[in-house]
Amino acid sequence: MRGECFCGSVKFTVTNPSIWCAHCHCTMCQRSHTAGVVTWVGCDENTVELSDTGAMLRWFASSDAAKRGFCRECGSTLFFRSSQWPGELHIARAAFTSEVDREPGKHAFHETRVDWMTLADQLPGTSSGSA
Repeated sequence: MRGECFCGSVKFTVTNPSIWCAHCHCTMCQRSHTAGVVTWVGCDENTVELSDTGAMLRWFASSDAAKRGFCRECGSTLFFRSSQWPGELHIARAAFTSEVDREPGKHAFHETRVDWMTLADQLPGTSSGSA
């Protein structure tokens, strides 16, 4: 599976299979992506190869336990890693330019979802964010 940031400076390849795919409704994802929900693909970090042309990938510590990776050229938020999920790299689903090996399977942090967006699916919602 392949993907990249908006300007193409940061590219990635993931060797299948991914671990999970879920819609995250946490307030930190909402604010960092300026969106009501962010869909993530959880991957074993050892299956992800990054190609960073010009050292554009930057990491922001969004909390004591987590970092978010983004392109410093175009601003695309691409990655998330946290000590809560050791060994995993979460990749924004919208950054993939190829098919992904699974569909979203649940809603994480559903209790903090925005009230101005309705998703009409039958996926289970979780409060812990576990995938």
